[in-house]
Amino acid sequence: MSKHLIVGGGVYGAAVAWHLAKSGEAVELIEAGKLATGASGGPGRRGVRANGRDVREIPLMVRARALWPTLHETLGTEPLFETTGQLQLIEREIDIAPAQARAALQTRLGIPSRVLSSDEVRELEPDVSPAIRGGLFCPDDGVAFHEKTTLAYAALAREAGAVLREGVEAEQLLERNGKALGILTTEGEEILVDGKVLLFCNAGVKGFVSPWIDLPVWSRTFLVAVSKPLENNPVRHLVGHASRTLSLKREPDGRLMISGGRLGVWDPATRTGTPIQKEVDLNVADAIATYPSLEGMQIETADTNHLEAESIDHIPIIDSLPGNANVLYAVGWTGHGWAIAPAVAEMMADWVLKGQKTKLLEPFAFARFG
Repeated sequence: MSKHLIVGGGVYGAAVAWHLAKSGEAVELIEAGKLATGASGGPGRRGVRANGRDVREIPLMVRARALWPTLHETLGTEPLFETTGQLQLIEREIDIAPAQARAALQTRLGIPSRVLSSDEVRELEPDVSPAIRGGLFCPDDGVAFHEKTTLAYAALAREAGAVLREGVEAEQLLERNGKALGILTTEGEEILVDGKVLLFCNAGVKGFVSPWIDLPVWSRTFLVAVSKPLENNPVRHLVGHASRTLSLKREPDGRLMISGGRLGVWDPATRTGTPIQKEVDLNVADAIATYPSLEGMQIETADTNHLEAESIDHIPIIDSLPGNANVLYAVGWTGHGWAIAPAVAEMMADWVLKGQKTKLLEPFAFARFG
């Protein structure tokens, strides 16, 4: 039996550790901080969104959609996923034709979608601005608890025999004659394995593989603003916007999460993010422009403490290291890797167990960059 080493204790690391351990494999996972932090941490819930995805990710989302509704039963925990539907609001006439094309494409690929008129939008979201002309609606999308999901995967991985170690920071890949053999930690510990090394440490992956390849990815920290509880929260679905930097999620306690891609400032020394007040204000202004009844809303939390890795073409890079088939990595989720995590984790584990990458992951190979 081979031993495998996973670097990174987010949802991907924890889920793959469980899949491998329950298949009888020896697995060790190391995480520099705490499990379910970093890109898998932060407040509220995460969107489980097929709507508006890159066409190459849609087959992954089809599989993830099959897993999410009953994932809590698989993991033996309370419900994690809620079907809310995702509505991308359209404010400009020029965005209607692209939405119609996307709805047809998504539906053909297994993600039922439709374009709504302004009246149909208001049946779903009565409080939207009069400026909204229509919307692209994906009724089976939803939201899920990211921290609870990650910790549930981790708990089952431990039960299945995986060793999960927190506070163990990887420094570099150990190599001999160009061959990667394991990981050297910042404390000088050498962790050698005869199986696979799986790099799921998000923003850290680029540095680990840099002696072999230069990944076209970079890191940024994104803003998630959370309001104080609202007496009448007007947002009923997972809401996006075709022309504003805006994503809205209604929380069970009446709070509203506002995100969409605005930035914070990351301090690599402290590994924390600092919100930019102007960005917070702009996010809130877009929310109020879309839902005028939010005027006067107060922000309780502005979180920028989860660092994301972005790729040049906005989809992840999932591959093995050149000349090192025993090193697999996945990076560049660009802020939307959460929804496809149950599916991709399943596929990564199959790759390890069967020695062959599924065709659904082929579009994400490094070779696409030439």
